[in-house]
Amino acid sequence: MADDLVVMWFRRDLRLADNPALVAAAEAGRVVPLFVHDAALTRPSGANRVAHLHAALDALSGDVRGGVVERVGDPATVVPELAAELGAVAVYAAEDFGPYGRRRDDAVADALHEIGGELRFEGSPYAVAPGTLQTKSGSPFKVFTPYSKAWRQHRTEAPLDAPGDITWSTGHESQRRPKTPKPTAGDGLPDAGEQAAWAAAEGFLADHVDGYKDDRNRPDLDATSRLSPHLKVGTIHPRQLLAHLGDRVGPTTFATELAWRDFYADVLFHRPDTVTANFVDSLDGLRWDTGKRADERFEAWCQGRTGFPIVDAGMRQLLAEGWMHNRVRMIVASFLVKDLHLDWRRGAAWFMHHLFDGDVASNQHGWQWTAGTGTDAAPFFRVFNPTLQGTRFDPHGDYVRRYVPELRSIAGTAVHEPWKVDGDLFASEAADYPAPIVDHAAERDEALARYHQR
Repeated sequence: MADDLVVMWFRRDLRLADNPALVAAAEAGRVVPLFVHDAALTRPSGANRVAHLHAALDALSGDVRGGVVERVGDPATVVPELAAELGAVAVYAAEDFGPYGRRRDDAVADALHEIGGELRFEGSPYAVAPGTLQTKSGSPFKVFTPYSKAWRQHRTEAPLDAPGDITWSTGHESQRRPKTPKPTAGDGLPDAGEQAAWAAAEGFLADHVDGYKDDRNRPDLDATSRLSPHLKVGTIHPRQLLAHLGDRVGPTTFATELAWRDFYADVLFHRPDTVTANFVDSLDGLRWDTGKRADERFEAWCQGRTGFPIVDAGMRQLLAEGWMHNRVRMIVASFLVKDLHLDWRRGAAWFMHHLFDGDVASNQHGWQWTAGTGTDAAPFFRVFNPTLQGTRFDPHGDYVRRYVPELRSIAGTAVHEPWKVDGDLFASEAADYPAPIVDHAAERDEALARYHQR
């Protein structure tokens, strides 16, 4: 091994195992582990996401002899300054394909070049990196199903073991990191770090993956992986998960969810404007409600006070846990756009402010898919009926009763239509639950009328 000093710049890969950039850095020389607290990323992040990031970073520092060197500031200044300070010959990192990440990395690479250094990319946060797959005509995929077929046929490298011969260079000064914010999730942080990620993965693979196809849409069951926060900060890599999946129905369905994550990253790579712009620009003329009443309805949605139990349960889960079941994410998103006639960007921003697993590509394009402005054959006129969704996917009402205590006195599926329950049957706490703030059938008609008027 060379005796050169190199920098391993950790970003969305806060782990030692299956980290190609770290393997390459370890082969190149003595490794200085670096993390840069970049206000351009943390400023728009909610307290939950930043607190989880800090916890994952603490776990990584515990696994690195001497700890991770933490610096604060613009990476285009901080990274080359550290490289010059150390006399490091290269900086290694996993490639970032997001709009800001690409601009940042170009600036860092230019600054390093000016001092005779180099930014070297190895790996990415995805099983198949954005920009890899194309249609037969050479254009980006716009529909998931053909993308997923190409994704499955693409050869994914086997996971790498953690390097056993890393020579960490220690004793380098860290700066005081920005204060860790208090999570807004009342139930606190999920466990963070590489070991916690694997504990969650192993539990899911052992107990739930075989039933995943049937159970993944049931928010009343603890049947999903809960791995999205770990994938977000890279304490586990999708390649590692794929290596443990067979070709049975449940694991295949779970692999499809990982493909969706890669697909949305690929869409954002080719269309960075879709962080805020409609993917389907023909819907730019769609009329959204604004003003006092719209703001009051948005606040009711945010606080879980719409009078639609499945919607309110989801929004309260988000506030309590910083996470929401994926089926319910679609239900509450459809309700905001199709029943309340509010811009999908308002809901997407609220999610990003509260979610531990907030990921720009998945969040924005998941919202656009539901809103009918995004990829795939996801027409605007597909409108979720929140009551029918609740009775179908929370058939016993357990999910609603868990997060909406006012309705716990209502047994079974009747909890999804509390307005039909005889008032004499209500416990006193149920009287505090609001009546529906809109009539779903009427608002569905209104949404379709606006679609045709655009």
